[in-house]
Amino acid sequence: MNITFDEINSQVASLSLSERKALIANLIKSLDELDEDECEKLWMKEASRRYQGYKKGNVGSKLAHEVFSLAKNELKDCS
Repeated sequence: MNITFDEINSQVASLSLSERKALIANLIKSLDELDEDECEKLWMKEASRRYQGYKKGNVGSKLAHEVFSLAKNELKDCS
């Protein structure tokens, strides 16, 4: 079976909130199974991708206190 990211993303969007939470938990757990070297390589690749996007002007930036304030507000909405 060869399913694309877009097909998976579309199917995930149709799941209930509790099903999506369970899926996220399973995905995070599967990432925890990577060895330390794999994790380091993945984070370096992601950091590079984000930095290149920032340098090209495709990604904006925010001050840390703005990010933490937004995160606190988002978390308040979840409870």
